[in-house]
Amino acid sequence: MSDTILAIDIGSTKICAVIAEIADSQVTVQGHGIAKSQGVKKGAITNIELASKSIKKAINDAKRIAGSNITSATVSISNAYANSLNSTGIVNIPHKDISIKEINRVMQTALYNANIPNEYDVIHVLPYNFRVDDQDFIEDPFGMNASRMEVDVNIIMTQKSNLSNLKKAVRSAGVEIDGIVLSGYASAIATMHEDEKELGVAVIDLGGQTSNLVVHTGNSIRYNDFLGVGSNHITNDLSMALHTPLQIAEDVKIHHGNLTESSNEVVELPIIGDEKSRNGVSLDIVHSVIFSRVEEALMILAKSLEKSALKEQIGAGIILTGGMTKLKGIRELAQAIFSGMPVRVAYPDNINGLFDELKDPAFSTVVGLLLYKAGGHTQYEIDFQQTLLHSKTVHEENLSDIRIGSSEHDTMETKAKAAKKESKESKRQEESDELSTISFDDLPDIDHEKKNPFKKFANWAKQLF
Repeated sequence: MSDTILAIDIGSTKICAVIAEIADSQVTVQGHGIAKSQGVKKGAITNIELASKSIKKAINDAKRIAGSNITSATVSISNAYANSLNSTGIVNIPHKDISIKEINRVMQTALYNANIPNEYDVIHVLPYNFRVDDQDFIEDPFGMNASRMEVDVNIIMTQKSNLSNLKKAVRSAGVEIDGIVLSGYASAIATMHEDEKELGVAVIDLGGQTSNLVVHTGNSIRYNDFLGVGSNHITNDLSMALHTPLQIAEDVKIHHGNLTESSNEVVELPIIGDEKSRNGVSLDIVHSVIFSRVEEALMILAKSLEKSALKEQIGAGIILTGGMTKLKGIRELAQAIFSGMPVRVAYPDNINGLFDELKDPAFSTVVGLLLYKAGGHTQYEIDFQQTLLHSKTVHEENLSDIRIGSSEHDTMETKAKAAKKESKESKRQEESDELSTISFDDLPDIDHEKKNPFKKFANWAKQLF
């Protein structure tokens, strides 16, 4: 059994769409499209029409290569939009055995206890600690015997208006959204190894205009943060410092960007507004401009990690990914800033048929979206549609009826269903009453010669009694 999926990473510098096939939890890429991002700044949509055009171009390129006409997609949402809070849920287990239904119930209870503000929608409910009776840190409570279960969850949410703008931009491109994943979470799925998940790890995605930090400990994402600084800011700084056009500054960054060693070599660069004239610039200035911007971004992220109060639980260190990690010497600089912690740069390469163009840290998020749809999410998770995602292959009752504190929409839907059911039953009763009041005298004659046998029988019965 195979399933075709579309993943769209809506970034500040590029929009990437990838179509893949999932068969037996294995992902095989069929086609991809990349478009320059428009109408998106620092992870937030600022112009729905322009953003929609860029999304449409990326999707159409992917469809053309894959030969597929898929109409629904899993989309990334920037950490710029996301807030998170922790909550706890407790339930009693009436039958003593913990089933998927009980796990869903305890997580829905934790969500209900969180008191989400009215203007916010939930994207992920991620459990990081289960307690069964008095036993703490249960990895998987499924199938255990207990009288009580507790769960601690990290709830990631976004403002309804932000979600609505994202949906509008994607729908205008001709695609419906069937999944929304936090971009930092998707990058973590694409880059973490099993032992890193076990030991605890921080994943930093250094993108074009934004940088994301997520901390994964206790089987789940525990903390996420956002910084509105990326590699485009280095380009802007170089352009101003060297008085050269942005595109030239970008080329200088790519070809001469080095964080470990500086050089006294001089390069000739055109001047803004007078590109025929050239100006000699020392690469030492280039080095200091790039170094100071990257150092500043990493130091802010290091402070954020301290603020999370989870630094002691990160045994596997730091994973760096995203386009900025292509700068030479970034790993060494990060190791100096995150002192005493191992640092590695991660590339997404763990899916089949991955085009060489996509084997790049800049595409970690879109690869993570594909893996999320293939079951790479947290062991148990409530998604943005309030559905419990899990990897258990057991047959369970329908979980959609478990809603702790249902919304007004749910209540109206339930009332409508009840009214429909009542109407059907009433109609059935009327038909039954109608049949029971038919008199044999009302039955028509078949013809003039031969009388209706039922009518004959009725007359005979009348005479008899």
